[in-house]
Amino acid sequence: MFLSKNNSLLFLLILIASCTMSEDNKLIPPSPEKIPYVMEAHGDTRIDNYYWLRDDTRSDPKVLDYLKLENEYADKWFKERTDYKTQILDELISRVVSSETSFKVKKGDYLYFDEITSADQLPKYYRSKDGVKELIINPNEKLSTQEYYSINSIVPSSDNSLIAFNDDDNGRREFTIKILNSDYELLDDEISKTSYGIFWSSDNRFIIYLKKDPITLIANQVYVHEVGTTQDEDILIYKEDDPEFNINLGQSRTDKYIYIDTAKTNSNEIRLIDSANPKAEPKIAIDRGEDHLYTLEHANDGSFYVRSNLNAPNYKIYKAVNIDSLNESLDEIAAHNPDVFISDHIIFDDYLILEIRENGLPGIQKIKLSDKTSTTLAFNDESYYVSLSYNYDSRDSDFYYSYSSPTQPVTIYSQDLENAETKNLWQKEITNFNPEKYTTSRQFITARDGVSVPVTITHLKDINLESAPILFYGYGSYGYTTESYFRSSIIPLLERNFIHVLVNIRGGGEMGKYWYEQGRMLNKLNTFYDFNDAVKSILNMGIGNKDKVFAQGGSAGGLLMGAIINFEPELYTGILNGVPFVDVLTTMSDASIPLTTFEWDEWGNPENKDEYMYMKQYSPYDNIAPLNYPAVLVTSSLFDSQVQYYEPAKYTPKLREYSTSGNPVLMKMNLIGGHGGKSGRLNQMEETAEEYGFLLNLLQE
Repeated sequence: MFLSKNNSLLFLLILIASCTMSEDNKLIPPSPEKIPYVMEAHGDTRIDNYYWLRDDTRSDPKVLDYLKLENEYADKWFKERTDYKTQILDELISRVVSSETSFKVKKGDYLYFDEITSADQLPKYYRSKDGVKELIINPNEKLSTQEYYSINSIVPSSDNSLIAFNDDDNGRREFTIKILNSDYELLDDEISKTSYGIFWSSDNRFIIYLKKDPITLIANQVYVHEVGTTQDEDILIYKEDDPEFNINLGQSRTDKYIYIDTAKTNSNEIRLIDSANPKAEPKIAIDRGEDHLYTLEHANDGSFYVRSNLNAPNYKIYKAVNIDSLNESLDEIAAHNPDVFISDHIIFDDYLILEIRENGLPGIQKIKLSDKTSTTLAFNDESYYVSLSYNYDSRDSDFYYSYSSPTQPVTIYSQDLENAETKNLWQKEITNFNPEKYTTSRQFITARDGVSVPVTITHLKDINLESAPILFYGYGSYGYTTESYFRSSIIPLLERNFIHVLVNIRGGGEMGKYWYEQGRMLNKLNTFYDFNDAVKSILNMGIGNKDKVFAQGGSAGGLLMGAIINFEPELYTGILNGVPFVDVLTTMSDASIPLTTFEWDEWGNPENKDEYMYMKQYSPYDNIAPLNYPAVLVTSSLFDSQVQYYEPAKYTPKLREYSTSGNPVLMKMNLIGGHGGKSGRLNQMEETAEEYGFLLNLLQE
C-alpha cells in the first residue's frame, strides 16, 4: 500500500460539501473529497478514493465534519417524510411493562437480579437475602451525566463479601473493572482497558481478568489482581503471542478451575488456573492442534467431560478420569453422530446434559451416566430457540433451560433430573401482545447448488401473503446461529402486515459444522447465493410482494447485505445495513486494524493470492458498480470496536456515487457508541423505530 506523491497536499485541501437544497428544492447529499489511495497486491491494483476517512484517533475535524453532514442529510430526508419513527417508538414503549424483574440467580445466601422500569434506559442491579432487597448499583445515574454508559457484568466474590463489575464509557468494549464492598461502596481498585470476564479466586483475594492488545484489540493477556493493590502491581500469568488466536475466559461449574481458552477458527487450547492458587502457572489441558476444537466440563468427582471434534466434526463427549488423562478418550459418553451437532454440555453428579442441533433446530438431550440412556426434550413449535441457562450449581437436582419462539417471549424452565417434572419459573412480560394473532412456519428452499436452506416465516394470520411487504434477515458467518426466538422489535412491522423471514444461510452453525465450513473461506459465496436464492424462492411461493422486498443484516450480516445487492440489486426495494463489514479485502490486508489477524481463518489471508482473489469477488466495497441499487440505510458508531466506523463511512458515498437508480442512500453515524449502537433501552428502541420508519417511507415513494 502507498499514497500517491501529491496526497499530502491534497489532505490539506480537503473540502467537504455540505448537504444543501438544489434549485428545484431537491435535497443534495454530502459529497466528500476524492483522494486516490492506491493498493497493490499479486499484480492487482485497487484505488480507494475515500481511504482518507480512516482516522484511528477519531478526532480529525475533517472526518467528524463529514460524518455530521451525513447525519444532517439523513435527518433532513426523514423530516421531509412521514414521521413513522414517533409512531413506532410509541408502540415499542407501549409493550414495555411498567416494571420488570429478571430471573433471580442464587449464590450462597443471596439472590441476584436486575429490575428495569419503563422510564429506565438501563437495568438496576439488586440482591436480596432473607427477603431484604438491596440496590447494588444503578447505572442510569451515570448515563444521565454522559452520552454513553453500560455495565457488562456484575460478579460477586465466592463469599458474597465483594462485588466486581466492569463498565464501558464509550462503547469500545474496553472495560474498567471496579469493586464494591458489602456496603456497595467503591474500593480504590480500578482495572482499566480489560476485555470480557471477571473471575474470583476461591479465597476472594484475587481477580483474574483479560486484557486486549491496544492496537489490534485481540484479547491476548491474562492477569491476576490482588484486591487492595494498584493495577501496575498485577501479575501477567499468560500471554498469547500468535496473533491469529484470541483468548476467552471461563470457569468450571465446580468453581475449581478458571479456563484460559485460546482459540482461532479451527483450533484451540485450554489452560487451567487453579482458583485456589491463581498466581501459579496455568496447566495446559490438551495441546492445540490443527482442526481440533474442544471444551471442558469439570465434575465434582474430579473427572473431566471433554467435548471434542477430533475425528468427529459434529463433536463427541468422552470422560477423562482426572486432569492428567485429558488426552485419553477412554470412556465415550456421547458418540459422534453425523446428523446431530453437539453444541454444548454440562455435567451433574449423575447426568450429562447436552445442547444439540438436529435438522437445523436446537434441542436438549439428557444422558443418565449409570447406563448411558438418553432422553431428548420435545417441543411443539415448528421453529424455536432453546438453550441451557442459569445452571451454576453442579450439585443441583434440577437443570434449567430457556425457551422462546417467534410468538413466545423467553421463558425459563426447570426440569427435575430424575422424574423429568418441568416447571415454568419465569417469563418475560410483553404488554399489548397477543400471540394468537400471529403464525410461524418453517420451510426449506433449494439453493442453486441443490442444498436445502431452512427459513422461518412469521406474520399476522389471515393477511394477503402475495401483496404483503416482506423483510428478510440473515447473518451467515463465524458458525453463529440465527435463532428463531421472540423479537418484540418486529411487532410494529408485523402489525403493518409485514412478513418477517429468518434465513439460515451457510456460514452459520444451524445445520452443524458442515454448514459453517460451506460458508467460509473459499466457500463464502454460498452465503450470499443462499440468501438471494431464498428470497426468490419465497417470493415464487406467493409469499410477499415482489415490489416490496426488504432485507436486514448487521456486522458480518452487513457484509451479506452489501454483497447481495451487488449481485442482484433489483431484487430489493430497501436495505437496512447495520455496522457493516463491507471493506473485507482492505481490512484483511492490514494487520493493524483491530481483530484482523484473528479472522484470517474466517475470510482468508490476502497474502495468499487465491484467498485474495476470492475475497475480491465478493468484498462489497470493491464490487460497487453502476447498478440499479435499492434504497439503503447504513447505521454505525464512531467507537465500534468490531467493525471500524470508516468502513460504512467510505461505503456510503461510493454506493451513492455509483447507484443509477436515484434511490436514497443514507447513513446515520452515532458519534458515541459501539458495535451495539447507543446504550440504553429507550435509545435503542429509537434507533429501531427510525430504521423501520425508513422501510415504511419507501413503501410510499
